[in-house]
Parts: sequence; structure tokens; C-alpha cells
Amino acid sequence: MNSEKPIRIIASGKYLPVEVSSEELEEKHNLPKGWSEAHSGVISRHHVSFESIGFMGARAIEAALEKANLGLADIDLLISAGATFDYPLPSQSSVIKSELKEGMSCHVPALDVDTTCLSFVSAFEIAAKMLDGDQYKRIVIVSSEIASKGLNSQNPETLTLFGDGAAAFILSYDESSPSAFIKAYFKTWSEGLNHTMIRGGGAVHFFRDYPYDEKLHSFDMDGIKVLKLAAKKLPEFMDFVCKDLSITLAGVDVIVPHQASKAGICLFKKMFDLSAGKVKENIATYGNCIAASIPLLLHDTIEKNEIRRGDLCMLVGTSAGFSIGALLFRY
Repeated sequence: MNSEKPIRIIASGKYLPVEVSSEELEEKHNLPKGWSEAHSGVISRHHVSFESIGFMGARAIEAALEKANLGLADIDLLISAGATFDYPLPSQSSVIKSELKEGMSCHVPALDVDTTCLSFVSAFEIAAKMLDGDQYKRIVIVSSEIASKGLNSQNPETLTLFGDGAAAFILSYDESSPSAFIKAYFKTWSEGLNHTMIRGGGAVHFFRDYPYDEKLHSFDMDGIKVLKLAAKKLPEFMDFVCKDLSITLAGVDVIVPHQASKAGICLFKKMFDLSAGKVKENIATYGNCIAASIPLLLHDTIEKNEIRRGDLCMLVGTSAGFSIGALLFRY
């Protein structure tokens, strides 16, 4: 097995805005009753009313700090790991920090990591490699996402799939703990670049030259192409993940996948023939929360005592681009 680094999850916290049922969405957008559950696998999700990404992220961090009995001054770095943002500038991490109770008086550095849906997994690897017990003793990672504002009301597939929310985790360097970061692995297949995209708002379709258009400025996904590409690439990817480990995927205690879609989760479980209960999911009650999906699910899995200290846990998922990523750690 790869050399392990003594990285421990100290605590986690989350924030969810108001719950929105599929029945409410279906009635509002003239969809047949039950359409969302049948096609997206989502019964309910959470959508913002007054909240910003910064507000939700700050509340999730504060919940984690309170649970750990720590203050912001005890943190050496704040990483915002997500795809959505309150403003093009400044960085989302600095916005989240400013929303914290101690944000104006504590000058902890803040940086952004954006690999879309895999942002939390990427940030976990970066934090694990930075933590050294000296300059970086504790790092907080927060994924706060608002998907609901970037959806096309004429596209029921995406309209009913996505939710909003935030989750934060505090990681520490702790040589006295059996907890450890073991391995992370990512690959990007650029032939899938156009399968998931928001085309408007950046430099190519700049807002001054391309006034707001719901189709251009909303999330667009070709779900069938994404699934086909994932089905083709996942087996070879997982072989690479496990090739130098002393365990197989079946030997992992808990698998926390990105909640991309009901079909995607079913494909993963079927492809690797994993035992019931090993692969966690919450898509039915959260929907796809972009980068917040994995940490929200991991937080709830810990809260339910479905993962215990010493268990092997794998975070795995796909992201726009098209990328696949996985991270193995001992909780």
C-alpha cells in the first residue's frame, strides 16, 4: 500500500436552505406528477431563498468549528472548493471568510479550488499534502454551491436534478491518530468537454456581447453521452486507483460517490458489484449539489455512525471537463 500520511478529519458541519419538494417543482413548471422521481431520482432538494454562497459556506464552517471547539484563529488555511461563485472577483474563499463571525479580525489565508463536481476531492488531496504539523496544522475545506439559479426552466432533466447546500470539513495533521490520507488519483478525458457546460458568462460569450439568454447562461448537460463516457472509462480508472494498493475496491468499507444522477449511481454499483450499504447515496433528498454533494453525503454518513474511526473510505466521482477522481483515506 502507498505510504500513508497522518491526516485526520476533526469535525464537519453543513448548511441547507429551505427544502423544495418535487411535487412543488412539477406543479410550478407544469410537469407530470412524479416526473422528477422517475427521471432524476429526486424526491426533494434544497433551494436558496435569501442565502448567498458565502453565507451558506460560512455557516457550514462555523458549525464545524463549534463541533471541534475551535475558533477561526486555530485554522491555518481556508479552502473554498466549488464551481459556483457569488462574484467573478474576488475569490469565493475570501467572500466566505468575510461572512464568518471572526472573518474581519482573523487573517487566515484563503484560496479557491475548482474542479467542478470534484472540487472537494481535489481540495482534500491538496490539504492532505500541505498539512505538515508546522506551517499547516489545520485546514478547513468548504464546498458551498447554488445550482438552482443556473438552471433552464425549459429543461426538466436538469431543472429537477439539482439542489443547493454547503458542507465544511476540518482536517489536521495528527501523528497520534490512526487516521490517514492514503491515495488520490485523477484523470481528464477532454473529449467530454462539451457534454456538461454553461456557455454564457465567460470570456468566450462575454456578458456585454451576449445579453442574458436562459439557454446560453444555464447549465446544459447531455446525460446520455456523460453516462456512456463514464461507463467506458471507469473500469480502467479504478484499475489504476487500486493497482498499487493491498486492497481491492470491495475491501473499502465505505464509498461516498458524487451524486451526479440516479442512473450514474446505479451504473457505478452495478459495474463493480458492490455489497448493499457500502455505496452511500442521498440523491433522493438532496439532488445533485455539484461539489457539495460528496462532503454533504460524507458528513451525513459520519453523523449516522455509518463510518467509524479506522474504516477505509473512498470518495469518487466524475466532473465536467470530463474528469474522474477518487481519494482513499482511513477515517
